[in-house]
Amino acid sequence: MKSILLKLYSFLNSWVGAFIAVLLVVFFVTQAFVIPSGSMLNTLLIGDNLFVKKYSYGIPIPTLPWIEWQLLPDFNQNGHLIEGERPKRGDIVIFRYPNEPKIHFVKRNVAIGGDEVLYTEKGLWIAFSSDSDYKGDQETLEFGGKTFYYDPYVMRHNGVHYAENSLSAFEQLIALSHNGEKIGMKEVLLGNGEIAFHTTIEEDEFFMMGDNRNNSSDSRFWGAVPYRLIIGKPWFIYFSWDDDFNVRWQRIGKTVESLEKQSYKEES
Repeated sequence: MKSILLKLYSFLNSWVGAFIAVLLVVFFVTQAFVIPSGSMLNTLLIGDNLFVKKYSYGIPIPTLPWIEWQLLPDFNQNGHLIEGERPKRGDIVIFRYPNEPKIHFVKRNVAIGGDEVLYTEKGLWIAFSSDSDYKGDQETLEFGGKTFYYDPYVMRHNGVHYAENSLSAFEQLIALSHNGEKIGMKEVLLGNGEIAFHTTIEEDEFFMMGDNRNNSSDSRFWGAVPYRLIIGKPWFIYFSWDDDFNVRWQRIGKTVESLEKQSYKEES
């Protein structure tokens, strides 16, 4: 046994051994990811560099970094060598963009299979298909015989917000829908005659949205994300700097959960 360990140690100290070890870690354990846009403000900031925990929802089929060549067949027809837990409501998830799978996105999962989603001028509403601790005393809306809860993530996750800008996400959806563009939700009329957008989430699919509700390209525009495209969840931030290249020391080494708790305490 000792001789085997010594040989393994010697192999890992070689260039080839070290290279293989790094690839195994990237394939099955963790991978670096950089936040490139403001869609997850104020939870994740532009310039946050984080490690992704790739085994959170099973083991994705390994691909070569950067060029994203798939190295093994999809034996299970679900994008994973080993199946795992599915993303829960409220999880921040790294996944492949459905329209261009070589691109990785990061969003918050707001609805799972069986849930129904409405999007109105006011914002997000969800009818849960099962019991959820996200049900609270927030405002409700009745549609199609279901009770929809107004954005239950706003109170729980401090970074979720509706930034005011020149064109809200709701206005963008209306413009795209009226121009005949394909979007991820169907235009409907509420009981009071107001326009809204509705969708029901299929099983093993997940409705992803940016915490920066009015500045995010997400499932409202291109549909729910199937499990086969799920990669993992953020682990911790290993480096962070702003647009002026100032290091955000207070974020380094922190998990997303710890940053959210810290932000909540500061707001309280």
